[in-house]
Amino acid sequence: TLVPCLLLALLLLAPALPAPDKRGLIFNLDVGELCLQSAQCKSGCCHRSSGLSLARCAPKAAEFQECSPKSLYGVYYKCPCESGLTCEVDKTIVGSITNSDFGTCKDPQSK
Repeated sequence: TLVPCLLLALLLLAPALPAPDKRGLIFNLDVGELCLQSAQCKSGCCHRSSGLSLARCAPKAAEFQECSPKSLYGVYYKCPCESGLTCEVDKTIVGSITNSDFGTCKDPQSK
């Protein structure tokens, strides 16, 4: 719908827009900056708190924090886990579609 069209427009315009610094205008965004997809964020997490809120780059979830497994949409209600941690969650088909399968970040090495 509208989001894929906006993303396509941004990707098509990206080569024409000058990047004033290493960060760029569309990718390599810092925590707190507006985003449409997690691939745009340095952290790898484009987070929104509700279906109506704007998405912003956010840090990945630390151990024992709530998390989401990999999202089909590239935007999360709970960020995925930091590197080395796994998001232990009981996945459901409905939860995967609605992006509402949440779990907790755990260290797979600790028992």
